[in-house]
Amino acid sequence: MNLPADAVTALETFQAAAGWEQRARLLMQWGERLPALSDRDKIDANRVHGCESQVWLVGSLRDGHWQFAASSDARMIRGLVALLLARVNGLSAAELQQVDLPEWFARLGLSRQLSPSRSNGLNAVLQRMNELAG
Repeated sequence: MNLPADAVTALETFQAAAGWEQRARLLMQWGERLPALSDRDKIDANRVHGCESQVWLVGSLRDGHWQFAASSDARMIRGLVALLLARVNGLSAAELQQVDLPEWFARLGLSRQLSPSRSNGLNAVLQRMNELAG
C-alpha cells in the first residue's frame, strides 16, 4: 500500500533518529505541530471513548479521501495521534481499514511507547475513524 507523503516523512525522520531519547523528543514535536481543534469541535460527540486521556476526532471526506483532525489533552498522546494522522490522512475508506497500527508504530521505532492503555486508546481512535468513514 502506498504511504501518504506525511507518513513517508514521519518514517524517514523517526528511522534516522539516534536512539530512544531523540525519538521521544520528535514525538513531542509532532504533537506540537498538530493543528488545534476549535472549542466547537471539542464536544462529547467528537470524543473518542476508550482513551484514558481525552481525545477528540473529526473527519471529512474530500474526493473519496478522508482527512482527519484530532486533539488530545495529553502531550504524548498528541504526538502518537499526530503520527496516526500522518499515516491515515488522504486514504480512502477501504485503505483505512487496511491500516495496521502496531506495524506502523513498530516501523517508527515507537513500540515501547505503546503501553496497553495507549495502544487501546490509539486503536479506539482508528476504530472511530473507520466508523466515520463507514
